[in-house]
Amino acid sequence: MSDRVFLFDLDGTLIDSGHDLTTAVNRVRAGLGAGPLSVATVTGFVGDGIVKLLERALADVPGAAPEANLSRLQQAYDTCALDATRPYPGVPETLDELRRAGGRLAVVTNKPEAVSRRILAGLELLPRLDAVVGGDSTPYLKPDPGPVRFALRQLRAAPDQAWLFGDNWTDLDAGRAAGLRCCFCAYGFGRRRGRASDKTVRYPTELLEFTRSLLSPGSA
Repeated sequence: MSDRVFLFDLDGTLIDSGHDLTTAVNRVRAGLGAGPLSVATVTGFVGDGIVKLLERALADVPGAAPEANLSRLQQAYDTCALDATRPYPGVPETLDELRRAGGRLAVVTNKPEAVSRRILAGLELLPRLDAVVGGDSTPYLKPDPGPVRFALRQLRAAPDQAWLFGDNWTDLDAGRAAGLRCCFCAYGFGRRRGRASDKTVRYPTELLEFTRSLLSPGSA
């Protein structure tokens, strides 16, 4: 098991951050005189980085340029990022079992690295990880395979040693292009958009069950 590597998306895969993301977005909207959006609407905007999130969240606000409001969103999110965000059930246990079995673990997210690390630390998940690659850690965002390849270099691992777990088509495209096997986490915020995966888990607890099967002797 020492040659096994597991890369995880963050929002919608390891953590349920929907309420805090919505709070931050709605604080920006309120400052612009716009009404609030629902959690379901905001989480539907997640997955392509903070600029795209803001672009989509302000699409109905006349004259609201995403770039001009980016620092406002970052400041708003910094104040609430750990208010309601929690790991999905079974996630800490999954990471613990993988580490005990000799696995090397990383997060690869389009969320900025600093806030990702702060959230992971606040949820006591950061010590379980060997690397964190954020949306500003490389010049690229998923679905580009660049962040995945960067994580593999940090872990000194080859693609055929690794699995990627994510809840969005961007994760599947990035993982495939980098040569990894991919597991789609259907319980998250994202959408598959017809992309194939080597495995699909429909509930967070299935993530623990599936990774346990990978730990068994003779597993792929």
